[in-house]
Formats: sequence, structure tokens, C-alpha cells
Amino acid sequence: MLRVIDLTTLSGAYAARLFAEQGHEVIRVEPPDGDELRRLAPFLREQQDMEHGAYHQFLNAGKKSLALDLDSPAGRKILLDLLGHADVLVANCPLPIEEQNCLAANPKLVLTKIVDDGPEICAVARSGLMSLTGHPDHAPVTLGGHVPYMAVATYVAVATAAALLVRNASGRGLIATVSMRESLESFVAQAMVEYSFSGTITERRGSKGAITAVSGALPCKDGHWVISQIHRPGRWTKFVDWVRDPELSADPSLAEEENQHKRRDFIMERLDQWAKGFTKAELVEQAQRLHFPASPVSTTLDLVNDPQLLARGFLTAMDHPEFGQINFPQGAIASVLGNRLNPAPKLGEHNGELLKDLPGNTVSVEKFE
Repeated sequence: MLRVIDLTTLSGAYAARLFAEQGHEVIRVEPPDGDELRRLAPFLREQQDMEHGAYHQFLNAGKKSLALDLDSPAGRKILLDLLGHADVLVANCPLPIEEQNCLAANPKLVLTKIVDDGPEICAVARSGLMSLTGHPDHAPVTLGGHVPYMAVATYVAVATAAALLVRNASGRGLIATVSMRESLESFVAQAMVEYSFSGTITERRGSKGAITAVSGALPCKDGHWVISQIHRPGRWTKFVDWVRDPELSADPSLAEEENQHKRRDFIMERLDQWAKGFTKAELVEQAQRLHFPASPVSTTLDLVNDPQLLARGFLTAMDHPEFGQINFPQGAIASVLGNRLNPAPKLGEHNGELLKDLPGNTVSVEKFE
């Protein structure tokens, strides 16, 4: 089992959680008065404190909490002692301790540092992602739910895992650097390649697809659904037979992919009117029977009781000490391995356990609890 020290902000906390899902010991080092992740809304049961933040409860599940004042010499010494018996340090820059001192404390340490970590909305704008998100006749928008930060953290986890492979092969520690800016820019690579090869500028399409002509989210009786009618020989005829829209049926030229792109807004408007007569479950079931890619636009309430997620163990029943019996997202890695994450720790919950085990530690445990 690895020991991972987590000194990240929101752009890296999910990476550390992925190691907790694998069953490794993950120690989140926090200021004695709590960090920004604990203060991030929304708050469960509307209790705005250090323990009820929804992001804290999810991202810190399975971790241990060590409250340390890293502005003090004593706190930094304890961190160095921890690093001496750790495998990984994942941290946002600037580091509280110089990186050469971290590696001096443990020459086999993998240090993953996150750079270019600015405000999320600025990072998304600079990366080019914002130019692709939103409706064409409105200002660009960012993704909700702090998805950009979660995407960066996935890169952080991959970089750390790769660095561990190198460490294990060489027997030497190393530093992996993950740029938030470059991580987000990687998601715009397709648009850059398309412009380089064809001169086509990818534009915002709102809820409609940008590549496949007949694709996007449409309203229906009980919410929204998504259709993606990929162009293949004979598929348009099959699609029109399903929808039975007289205006689409009357124009045989729409069977050509080029004409579908030219008139894609007209096609989607016709589908918009047709779909309002069905529920999203009815539409998706019909589409799947005909082998058209489709999906409901799931809400959070849909997901917490999703039979597929429950059956596969992604969601498992947890007897939470604060919230009672809940369906909790253990995560893909945990569900595959059959691991169960403990609830997110209270601030400084593991100070006594972690500090008493440090060799040569003469600092009072109570001082940091």
C-alpha cells in the first residue's frame, strides 16, 4: 500500500481520491482552521461549516485528515518527517517546502506538482474551451460542477501513476509537473487539428452537436434527451421512417450528409417539435431498438437512484455517521476492486494517529488538533 500526501486544491483533490479508491493511504494535510475545499458550497443540510461541504464529502472520502500549520517551523518539520515515510506528494504550487528539501527527506519520493493553477473561469477561457461552450448568439460559458478542475485532476492522477512506474523501475524519486493550462488545452486539440487541416473553425452550438449534423439535446415531455444520428448509408431513410415528419420525408436531398450539415438547424427544429410528445425513456428506448445512439439527459436525482450504477457498485449504500443511509458514489476504481471508502474525515481527525507514529517526534499532538 502506498502512502500519498495530499496538499492539493480543487484542481488536484480528485487525483488523490483516485488513489484512495485503490486502497492506498491518502493523508490530506490541511490548515488548523480548514482549507478552501471544506468551505466550498453547496453545503449539505444547509450547515455552512467545515464538515458539511458537498465537495469535501466527495473528494475527501477515503482520506485521513492531518491539521498542520505549515507556516510554522514545527509544522514544516512534521511534514518533512511524513514525506520521509511517504511514496507520493501531490501538491499545488507554490509548495510549502522547497522541492529539493522534499526529495532530500526521501530520495524515492514521487512529487507531482500542479502549475498554472489560476481561477477556474480564467483557465477555461485561456485554454480555448470557453469559445466552444454555449450558444452561438450568446456569450461563451464555462462548464458547471467544477468539471474543468476534475479533468485536470485526472491528468494529475495519470502523471503520478506514470511517475510511480518510473520510480519503481529506477529506484529513484522524480518530479512530475502537470500544467492546468495545458491539461485544459488538450481538450481543444480536435478543434485545432480541424482548423489546421481544413480551415474549419469549430463554433459554439449550444445544446446541438458540432460534428454530427443531426445531434444534440432536445426537450421532451419530462425533461431532455440526446440523439446522435451518425451518417451511414441507408440510415437517414430508417431515421425518417421512425420520426414520420412530413417535411423531413418530403426532401430526399437530406439523405446526403452535406445537405444535413447545411440544414441541420431545420432538421433539429423538426425533431424538437416531434420529441415533445414522448418521455425521455420512450424516446431513448425507441432509438436504441433502431440502433440510433441516444441518451436521456440525466438529472442528479435520476443518477442517485440509477439501477445501472447501483447494480455495478458505482453507487453503494453507506451508513454515514452524519447523513444516515445514503447511496454514495464509491467511484469506478473502488467498484472494480471491491473497495469501500470511508466517509470524509473530520478536520484533524487523524492527528493523534499520524503524529504519534512519527519517529523522533517531540511535538505535542494537542498543539495541532
